Amino acid sequence: MKQNSGEVSAQTSIPPDDVKRSPVVAEGDEPSRPHIGLVGDTYTVLLSGKDTAGRFCLIDMHIPPGGGPPPHRHDFEESFLLLEGEMEATFRGTKSVVKAGQTLHIPANAPHQFRNASDKPVRLLCICSPAGQERFFAEVGVPVATRTSPPPKLDAAAQEAFLAKVVSLAPKYRTELLQHA
Repeated sequence: MKQNSGEVSAQTSIPPDDVKRSPVVAEGDEPSRPHIGLVGDTYTVLLSGKDTAGRFCLIDMHIPPGGGPPPHRHDFEESFLLLEGEMEATFRGTKSVVKAGQTLHIPANAPHQFRNASDKPVRLLCICSPAGQERFFAEVGVPVATRTSPPPKLDAAAQEAFLAKVVSLAPKYRTELLQHA
């Protein structure tokens, strides 16, 4: 590319099209999608790392009243696009309310938590970059029938076993729980 005064030469090095990859059309209510029950919530994987060459994953989250994960942090970027309802987000100890139509971005490594403090379900899309969080959810969660099916209630022994599994697998998925009991 020829430079004019004030222009910067831009040599593009975009790789060629990978014709082995195809577009993916995903719908949260598809029965074939992975619907994962976890911590009382239901997470539906719309796009996995396999779909995006590992660049990101996209998860449709159904969070019932009182739902949401405990405080945690991880070394990947995470963004939430609120579609329905509102949730309480705690970022580095400061609480705020995020409402439908808003997007919340959590930088890598920052302590955070989100919780549905309302009396109605929350629906949000979660993007994690790079991908991998969807594999953590699949490994620690349980399959459920639909995007809004609640996971089974756990008795004390099952809850203790679940927590032990999460704690043991979290480092494999670059995640750290900051509070658990």
